[in-house]
Parts: sequence; C-alpha cells; structure tokens
Amino acid sequence: MWRYLLRSCLLGLVGSFFAFAQFVSNEPKTAPLISASTASDSITEAGQLFRTGKLDAAGEKYQKIIHDTPNSPDGYAGLTRVYLKQKNLQQAFETISTGLEVADSAPVHVALGEVYFRQGKIQEAEREWVNVINSGNASARAYLGLARVTASVSMYKRSRTMISKAHELDPNDPDVQKYWMNTLKLPERIKYLEDYLSHETNDEAETRARMQRSLDYMKARSREPKRKCRLVSKTISTETNLVRLLRDANHVRGFGLAVAVNGERSKLLLDTGAGGILIDRRLAERAGLNELSQTRIGGIGDKGETGGYVALANSIKIGDLEFQDCAVTVLDKRSVMDEDGLIGADVFEDFLVDIDFPKEKLRLEALPKRPDDEPTRPIGLETDKDNPDSPEEQSDNKTAPAAPAKPVDTGPRDRFIAPEMKSYAQVLRFGHMLLIPTKVGDESRKLFLIDTGAFSTHISLNAAREVTKVHDDPRLRVKGLSGSVKNVYTADKAVLQFGNLRQPTQDLITLDLNSMSDRVGIEVSGILGFATLHVLDIKIDYRDGLVDFIYKPAPGH
Repeated sequence: MWRYLLRSCLLGLVGSFFAFAQFVSNEPKTAPLISASTASDSITEAGQLFRTGKLDAAGEKYQKIIHDTPNSPDGYAGLTRVYLKQKNLQQAFETISTGLEVADSAPVHVALGEVYFRQGKIQEAEREWVNVINSGNASARAYLGLARVTASVSMYKRSRTMISKAHELDPNDPDVQKYWMNTLKLPERIKYLEDYLSHETNDEAETRARMQRSLDYMKARSREPKRKCRLVSKTISTETNLVRLLRDANHVRGFGLAVAVNGERSKLLLDTGAGGILIDRRLAERAGLNELSQTRIGGIGDKGETGGYVALANSIKIGDLEFQDCAVTVLDKRSVMDEDGLIGADVFEDFLVDIDFPKEKLRLEALPKRPDDEPTRPIGLETDKDNPDSPEEQSDNKTAPAAPAKPVDTGPRDRFIAPEMKSYAQVLRFGHMLLIPTKVGDESRKLFLIDTGAFSTHISLNAAREVTKVHDDPRLRVKGLSGSVKNVYTADKAVLQFGNLRQPTQDLITLDLNSMSDRVGIEVSGILGFATLHVLDIKIDYRDGLVDFIYKPAPGH
C-alpha cells in the first residue's frame, strides 16, 4: 500500500477561494487601455507573490490583470498555477481552457501542459511542452515539464539535461530549484537546501517540514562513515520463500520476507506500494539501531503522519544476500500493520525482481547488462535516496586504488530495454511508486498503482464516477499506516485492463485518492492490490521502468 514517502519533498497547498468562472462571465468585452510597462510590472509582481507563497494576493493580482487585459497569456497561465498550487484541478482546467480561447500563445500552452500532467495525461502534456520549445520559446517551465516526463519513463540522463536547461533559464523558480538541487552532490545539496529554506517559497508548511527533516538527515549522514548501502556477499542472486501473512486461519492477506536486521530475525511485508525499509520500535531496539535523524511517516488513512526516526543498519540479510550500512526508518509505534515492518520492492532496484506469488517465491537476479556497462556498477539496496554520492566519492579508504581501465559512469542514464524484455509493459515511475496505464471499462487509460501491500484493488472516486455508479457503503473498512479511511464507497462492475491482462471486477472499493494524487503531482486513478495480483508472477525492472505479468491460475481454474 502507498504507506509512506521517506523524507520526500512534495508540493501543493490546500484550499480554494476564487470563483473564476463567475468572474469571467462579468468581464467587459473590451479591455481598458493600459501601458505595456504597467502590464509587465503587474505580471512581475504577481509572479513574485506566487513564488513567495502569497497565493491569495497572487490570485487577486492575476485576476485584475485578466480584467484589465482579457487576452493576457501570462495572466491566464499565472492564475492556472495558483489553482494548481491550491489543488483545485477543476478550476485550473477551466481557467486555462478560457485562456486558450482568448490568448492562445506559448505561456498558455506551457500551463496547459502542467494541467494535463496533473490530470495524468502524460502524452498530451509532453506534446504541449515539445511544441513550445520547438517553436523557439525558451521556457524554463516547459523544460521542467519535460524533465518530469522523461524521469517518469526512466530517461534519467535526458531528464537531468532538461532540469539543467530549466535552471539555466530561470534559477529563481522554486519548482525548478527543488528539482535542480537533487542533481547536486551531498555537500552542495546541503548548502543549497539550507539557503532555499532560509527564504520564502510557495511550499506549504508540511512540505517545508519534510524538506527540513531531509536536510537534518543529510547532515547526520554526512557525519557518519561515508559508505553507501552495498552488497557484501559474493553471490549476486538469490531465491527465497515468501512468508504467508494471514487475515485469519484460512485466508492470506499478503506475503512477506524473512529479513535479518543486525542479526535479528523479522517478517516484513513485501510492498510494491511502499518505499525503503520501515520497521517497528521493538525490532529496532532488539537490533540495536541508533537514531540518525527524526522523520514522519504516513500513508492511507485519516489520522495523518506519525513520528519515527532514521537509523543505519550494519547488516541486512535477505536470502543468500547480505548488505551493509543501509538506512532504515523506524516507526515510533510498537507495530506496523501487524507485522515487524515493510520492505518496499524498490530497494531491489539493482536487481531484476521476480515476485512469484503462485509459487510463493522471491527471486533476485542480475539485470540485463547494458552495452556500455564496463566495469559493472556497485550493487546495493536503494534505501538511501537522500545520500546521493557515489561509492567512490564516499569511500573512507585512503589507499589509492589501481586506476581502472575505464572509469565507472556514476551519473544518471537513460533506460535500456534488453531484447528479452521487449514484451514487458512500460510503467511510469514516481519515486518508489510504479503507475501502470490501466483501461477502466471503455474509458481512456488511467494510471493505477501496483501495490502488493494493499489487499483489495481500489478505484478513485473521480475515475469511478466516469465509468459506473458509485454507492456509499458504511460497512466497508479500509485501514492503512495512517489509520482507517472514513469515507469508503463501492462502484458497480468494471473491467480493468493492464499489461496484457483483463480483470473483471464487481463491487470495486472506491476511495478519494486526491491526497495521494496531489502528493505525487499526477492523477492516480486506482490501486491494483493483492486480491488482483496474487495469481501473477510479477517481474519488475525498476532501473528501466518495466514490468511483466504472467498469469498462473490455481489448479482447477
């Protein structure tokens, strides 16, 4: 289940206060005459208000600009971004649609791309931004948009190029700054984030708090021995049993892994909807883990985030593999959803992950070798996203190593689709989350989260209302790391199609997933849970954003 985002920097503000549609209906047909310099000053002032988080004032300013100059593209683009920042997607769409009718130009198309992206219309968004750039408009936000698109399809080298171009064009845009600082090495990132947090920005208080916790962790990590989580066993592959997690004596609700943390045995839920390793306080105490920095953890549920801390485990053993110096998040509570904790499948990014539910096995194997992989990059568990330096830069071994025949390329690289993976489905990756295009009934494709940690398959309230009837169902209970969900609905039957599979559903559980979508920055229309996935052998290549589903029905079916 989408349970927690470790030390992540997320965007968005809650609230809505404008009634733009009503305002537009009262606009004069002819704009008052104002000077070009006055209009430019107003745009600059509104932009500054927006960037420093004064959204009410920025919205009012943009509305006045549109009133005085009804064909102002910057006015419509700016007001659209105010609504997006307030998480009012419908108002943002209506605003930019009006702008497109009366002020068709590059700024409007860039903002339209941002609305499309939030709606989950990736191809439409990309088209808008590509057309703007190809028309000769050097727009920082168009390059930023393309950076987000290319990163989501695992084109990381290309994404960094786009981020660098966006920063070159507008280094003062807070959104550009947040993406650009993640390209820096650890010491530079610490300094940059300290400076960023010393100024007013348009980030909500919760986001700034997350960024501050991320900064605290990076500072603490920089004081520790400079080693990334790394594989120390000689073998680079393993096969291990999945552990049944029971709802009652006769029903399996999920599968876990046997994981030894500093030699202490544990049972962790294997969760493709989570990121990193999360354990409870009891296991952390037995394993002798010491706090590096404070953090907050949250997910599905209405109670909000809960406290915890980040620690370093000297040893993590899974099957035949052992890893050392791995970051672990510890929950202050004494239990995590009735298990010792969770392990996000994304930690195995350096492996081809094969979750064979019918055979109850997890296999970790070497990924297909890239044509340019010489020498091989170091292998580890990806538990330390806020400690970006390469192993070579972090090594505390002062002995000069022998010069390799060819230096290791530690920078970002674009995805590689090996010949044997041509049949795999391409997914969009946002951090630890894998979103797969899923057709719901006869509607266009939506994005669903692949989530082995959620028992049931869910559809968002927004998507369900597009394809079928939705009913209140007070009997249903959905529980996550942040407690129970108060408002749960059911949707009439719908057919889900993802990868090469087709899954009829009846009485589909329906939730409001707006909070998840706002945090990720893109519309998440549903969750493919264990009830759907348990008959599949799922192979995941996190490195390249590829997933293969093999249907293995139970005997007699």
